[in-house]
Amino acid sequence: MNDTPTGSAGVDAGTGEPGVLRRPVTDAESRHANRAWWDADADDYQAEHGAFLGDVDFVWCPERLREADARLLGEVAGQRVLEVGCGAAAAARWLATQGARVVAMDLSAGMLRHAAQAADRTGVRVPLVQADALALPFADAAFDTACTAFGAIPFVADSAALLREVHRVLRPGGRWVFSVTHPMRWIFLDDPGEGGLRAVHSYFDRDPYVEQDAAGVPTYVEQHRTLGDRIRELVGAGFRLVDLVEPEWPAGHEGIWGQWSPLRGRLFPGTAIFVTEKPAP
Repeated sequence: MNDTPTGSAGVDAGTGEPGVLRRPVTDAESRHANRAWWDADADDYQAEHGAFLGDVDFVWCPERLREADARLLGEVAGQRVLEVGCGAAAAARWLATQGARVVAMDLSAGMLRHAAQAADRTGVRVPLVQADALALPFADAAFDTACTAFGAIPFVADSAALLREVHRVLRPGGRWVFSVTHPMRWIFLDDPGEGGLRAVHSYFDRDPYVEQDAAGVPTYVEQHRTLGDRIRELVGAGFRLVDLVEPEWPAGHEGIWGQWSPLRGRLFPGTAIFVTEKPAP
């Protein structure tokens, strides 16, 4: 799991807290805000979550579903794999140990700095690329598989365009798998305790969660889409939905990650994982 926020979706933006609200933003505002956020937050994020994610592991979500167990990508040995929004690239390094030929990309130089440091620690190296997920710097059909665990998708204003870019760089028959905060979580307060069990927001309000400075400039933006929106975007981009995985909270897992907690996780899903394919001709 890579560029996962510390917990923003579902924050009660109606409490009058300064600088926190739900409002439309432009693509440029979203890109600028989130690149700056992740550059500034990279050290704190890794300090808080690095042990959970590991240096060479592929964890899909705070529910601790690992690719080593789920095998949502299928057989990756010998496959050309792109990790979109890789963060510190732990998943990409794990894929490399499984025989995949991996490229890891992210918008944030701060997160890629941690990816390079982890490569030095582990000796597992993959190519790192700083790029915008809305303009992937790769040729058509360059990859057999693409994936992201909470990377990129929630942080762009036009996720449909991102899906079209991924479709372009995948070969026919290639698999695209991504995890995001489960859309129903946006109904609730961003609280891992009992306060987070109260529904306060409309599921159908697509206005993003925005943190902004005193001048009204967004400093963090996270986008909401319904399950139906996600499926329509995927189909519109040309993908076929293979599976929608909603990981259950595992017994014995007592950790808290932002809004994710055993209390909430045992009642309703916190993560949605979309497993899709680019149909072959």
